Amino acid sequence: MRVGIVARRGNERAASLASDVRERLRKDGVEVRLDEATADALGHAGHPVDRMSECDLVVSIGGDGTLLFAARGADEAPVMGVNLGEVGFLNATPPEEAVATVEREVERIETDGQPRTRTVPRLRATTDGRTLPPALNEVVVQGRRGPGGGADVAVEIDGASYLEGHADGVLVATPTGSTAYNLSEGGPLVHPDVDALVVTAMCGTETMPPLVVDADEVVVRVTNAPEAVVVGDGRTRETITPPAEVTIDLAPEPLRIAGPPLEFFSALDKLD
Repeated sequence: MRVGIVARRGNERAASLASDVRERLRKDGVEVRLDEATADALGHAGHPVDRMSECDLVVSIGGDGTLLFAARGADEAPVMGVNLGEVGFLNATPPEEAVATVEREVERIETDGQPRTRTVPRLRATTDGRTLPPALNEVVVQGRRGPGGGADVAVEIDGASYLEGHADGVLVATPTGSTAYNLSEGGPLVHPDVDALVVTAMCGTETMPPLVVDADEVVVRVTNAPEAVVVGDGRTRETITPPAEVTIDLAPEPLRIAGPPLEFFSALDKLD
């Protein structure tokens, strides 16, 4: 049995809780891998986050940003989120229940072969033969933001034209990501059980509203800009030179989130 722990960097509370979880699991004979920054803070040997895919369970301690970071390294390994943030749409476990909840999921792995999990979709962006790492929240295709910036964009959804005009960019989000960047750009909230994508034009000159659609593929064509970028979850970036085309579809491997179910509507109460 191998459990990875990724804690919010530079946060003493997260590091302390990671230490508590580590010590409890080690007493149960579980091999525990700490991410390098947390291990350094605690005086232990660390492991790169991109090797957490070798674990049976990955525990993320922090906010949603920490879980996004952990998920990139976890790949197909299940991730359980402990919420130290304000909202926590991805982290269902409160810190005071973290040790006991992790223990229960480890017991489930030992008896059933896997923890309780729910799957959430991830997005894949491909341009000019290059594919970005899967994005859990959103993929953004944009030119330079601000006055005089942006680009001409054309959006096709499953081959049908949806939008043509000038915009700062186009944001394509999963239901999970509807509560993140999409929301700040005026996009709608989408319940995580809805099988859909959200397409939102960012500061567009056209009046087309954000769209919630059950689609297999979104194609964004970018012209009339010196440079543009494709950004996944605010973390991975690929520079493109217009005219360029970006294809966004569902990644073949969804993320498995372990642990208790998320209380979506309770989390909504914490939004400003």
